[in-house]
Amino acid sequence: MDASFIQQNQIIERYLAGRLPLKGAQDFERFCRENPETLTQLGMAERIHMGLRLMDASGQPEPWTEKPIPFYQKPTVIAAAAGLAGTMLIAALLLLAANREKDRRITVLSEEVKQQPLLPARSTRVIVVQPSRHGPPARSLVTIGGRDTEMADFKFDLSWSSYSNFRVTVDRVDQGRVAILSNLAKDSNGHLRIALNSSALGPGDYQVVLEGLDWRGTPAPQAWASFTISH
Repeated sequence: MDASFIQQNQIIERYLAGRLPLKGAQDFERFCRENPETLTQLGMAERIHMGLRLMDASGQPEPWTEKPIPFYQKPTVIAAAAGLAGTMLIAALLLLAANREKDRRITVLSEEVKQQPLLPARSTRVIVVQPSRHGPPARSLVTIGGRDTEMADFKFDLSWSSYSNFRVTVDRVDQGRVAILSNLAKDSNGHLRIALNSSALGPGDYQVVLEGLDWRGTPAPQAWASFTISH
């Protein structure tokens, strides 16, 4: 490679335009390092200056000007994203741990229910209850159970109600719903009867809601009662 070859094959122009193959570009760069005076003869500096003036006139930045960093590559943005990802990871781990603990607790409670036997009733007690017509009573009307398991035969006096069929809802106070019994009919004395083994439920206070059912099955509150189970 010499000056004549460079001029005839437009090596400088092709190199600056990036059209030289890799081997040709490497050979040209090596030639320039070994023959710097040839570049002066070929007017290399003048061509570069002319190109820079054209870039300046067109408003383009100079090649060595540092390009602006994209928004998503700025250190502060990267740090904030990393912090947010860390926080989300910690929250996810805490939620996973909480769910595992909840599942473990459910499993333990299920096993306790399976292992807790229903004790045979040693006696049966008939309990006639006059339920409240004006809302839940302030205190328990009766206590069942105790040292010996008993079968409590509740008779809720609804002789005054015009309904024949009822729905009974039983809730454990401050805990949750225990049972819903639907389509229960009064007996000839106007009593709504429910029999309960005192060992079937845990100790505590329970509230009972008695609702009348019309021909469409729509419930209407009629009376309220409460009882306590003691073990």
